[in-house]
Amino acid sequence: MGLAYLKLNDHDTAKIEISAARAVFQQLGATTDIHKVDSLIPKHESDKTHGLTPRELEVLQILATGKTNKEIANELFISERTVDRHVSNILGKFGVDSRAAATAYAYEHDMI
Repeated sequence: MGLAYLKLNDHDTAKIEISAARAVFQQLGATTDIHKVDSLIPKHESDKTHGLTPRELEVLQILATGKTNKEIANELFISERTVDRHVSNILGKFGVDSRAAATAYAYEHDMI
């Protein structure tokens, strides 16, 4: 199923199907199949996002301009609390403790 979704350019669904197959192969101890499945997931896609969701990427791009959570919320038409959650997730995924460090990380990794 994952291969079919890849051919249809539905990468999100393909990733879900491929991940499910990988879990089954892992339970079976089928290491050769695990390596085959791992090669199907486009590495460049996950490398570019560094584990961030599309919305977290949007928040990061605006955050990097120096805007406050309130300004980000207004721009994206979401609540300030939601922005705060996204910022916390970004900091956690990057392993940094400040907005400035997250911005530096994003620039260093060509994310913005």
